[in-house]
Amino acid sequence: MNTINILLVDDHEIVRAGYHRLLENTEDIEIIAEANSGEEAYRLYTKLKPDVVVMDLSMPGIGGLEAVCKILKYDATAKILVFSVHENGTFLSRTLEAGVLGYITKRSAAKVMVEAVRKVAQRQQFIGEEMQHFLVNNNDLFEFLSPREFEIFLFLAEGKSVNEIADILILSSKTIGHHTTNLKKKLKINNIAELTKLAISKGFLKV
Repeated sequence: MNTINILLVDDHEIVRAGYHRLLENTEDIEIIAEANSGEEAYRLYTKLKPDVVVMDLSMPGIGGLEAVCKILKYDATAKILVFSVHENGTFLSRTLEAGVLGYITKRSAAKVMVEAVRKVAQRQQFIGEEMQHFLVNNNDLFEFLSPREFEIFLFLAEGKSVNEIADILILSSKTIGHHTTNLKKKLKINNIAELTKLAISKGFLKV
């Protein structure tokens, strides 16, 4: 039996510990490294070349989506399974377009992660049941946003200031302001109130 080597990426240590136990409670899966940021995930991928990356999306720094893009730019054959709290078509389409093979939500991850990892390791697509309807019903308003713009959109919707976002992403406030101006133009919104309303309507924020 071939062992599937995993790089597990999530910024919460308790979450990683839980999924670590879940995945290693099998004969054919081994966690060879863990990362708590997108930057660390990229560094470890280039060093270790795991069979599958299990990647959260919402993390400090460059975040999961940009880390996915960086890894796949480095290695187009990388096999990545996303597990996320986000249950909407925009995140699904973004990750699939980037080249991700699997997407499951944290709501169901405990039940399906082992199966999902095995499928992705075989280069087969695995989409969680609660996400599958988005595959046939996805009109993505955000398709023109770059990964960075989309990430900043989410931070702004959460109420973070330009300076706070700059600190998180390790960028200048001027750069964040430039991205903010661009994403507002692309989404045809004028202010943060409209941005937050849009995020709520699309299911990015819980109210």
